This record gives sequence, C-alpha cells and structure tokens, in this order.
Amino acid sequence: MPKMKSVKGAVKRFKVKKNGSVKRGTAYRSHILTKQDADTRRKQNSPKVVAKADEANIKAMIN
Repeated sequence: MPKMKSVKGAVKRFKVKKNGSVKRGTAYRSHILTKQDADTRRKQNSPKVVAKADEANIKAMIN
C-alpha cells in the first residue's frame, strides 16, 4: 500500500504546536493595510489557533 501524500497547501499554511494545537495565519494581512485601524492590524499580528472541530482534519492533511 502506498503512503498517503500530504496536502501541500495545508503544509504551507499550518504548523502543529508542541501541545498538539494547530497554529494558523490571519486573513486580510497581505496588502492595502492602510484602510485598517491600527488596532485591527495589531490584533492580526498575534498567533491564532485553529478551532477544535477542524484540528483532526488538518492534522490528517499534514500527516
């Protein structure tokens, strides 16, 4: 039986932390940030964690 391939798009977007939770990026951080409040931009810098319901699916995609 061949090995399962990991989904490369998921590998580039997610990282598994030491405690097992999955770290993700934030939306709306690529360009035209001048329209956003400074408060919004600052909040987007902080690390985000994937919801518990989605963790299993993402870990299966990453392998």
